[in-house]
Amino acid sequence: MAFSSKVSTSVVLLLAISLVGSLCLVVSAGNFYQDMDITWGDGRAKILNNGNLLTLSLDKTSGSGFQSKNQYLFGKIDMQLKLVPGNSAGTVTAYYLSSQGPTHDEIDFEFLGNLSGDPYILHTNVFSQGKGNREQQFYLWFDPTADFHTYSILWNPQSIIFSVDGTPIREFKNAESIGVPYPKNQPMRIYSSLWNADDWATRGGLVKTDWTKAPFTASYRNFNANACVWSNGKSSCTSSSKSSTSNSWFSQQLDSTNQGRMKWVQKNYMIYNYCTDVKRFPQGLPQECKMS
Repeated sequence: MAFSSKVSTSVVLLLAISLVGSLCLVVSAGNFYQDMDITWGDGRAKILNNGNLLTLSLDKTSGSGFQSKNQYLFGKIDMQLKLVPGNSAGTVTAYYLSSQGPTHDEIDFEFLGNLSGDPYILHTNVFSQGKGNREQQFYLWFDPTADFHTYSILWNPQSIIFSVDGTPIREFKNAESIGVPYPKNQPMRIYSSLWNADDWATRGGLVKTDWTKAPFTASYRNFNANACVWSNGKSSCTSSSKSSTSNSWFSQQLDSTNQGRMKWVQKNYMIYNYCTDVKRFPQGLPQECKMS
């Protein structure tokens, strides 16, 4: 859970001090002024409500975006989003972790817009050392434009788990034992953007953005990062405290209950899985699919 926006600075400092020596720092108290930098959009991105709300907007001229001030190497990242309502066809709201460079790592949530009344598509992907093409796509079991919902990435040395409102929808396991690179050495920032992708986003580009509906706006709140901050070539996490009970995310894996919840989502709401696309991979499915 994110800290209340009304928690005083002194209390936050006391909490941070009490966590010294633990595996992770509670990096965020949910204040976008402290946690994020608006990176583009010429005023279309706004931090509001004393730092408790961030909005991105898109019009025919430009979209907008932001990134985290900190870099992370492992963590549990939560963000509440309320997506573009109504006819959002052609728009993409991206929320992801990424490093930089041609061999970058990346962990993606992307929300593909829709015609009014049609479901959003939640697109997920994982890049390791520059290689992606690991898409899984889902419909959601609620209207993501009517209210805020929590989208989480748990990233530790064993696996990457994507969750929605606490329900796991996808797990990408560390498959280095069979030769598959895994994101574990490159610190990543959090990024988010709202942009026009009507050449592919909605029904493969058949449905174009209706600019009479602009500006399109997505909203963010309650960012929280229980994470290892990377700074000056070092991690805030210490090896001596990896067993700390307050940092169970570092070794967390899906128990049988959550495996069942994930299978329920995948059975009822998954609409694409690269690990079953034999036409796309005629020479054989990717190695990591053997561990799914």
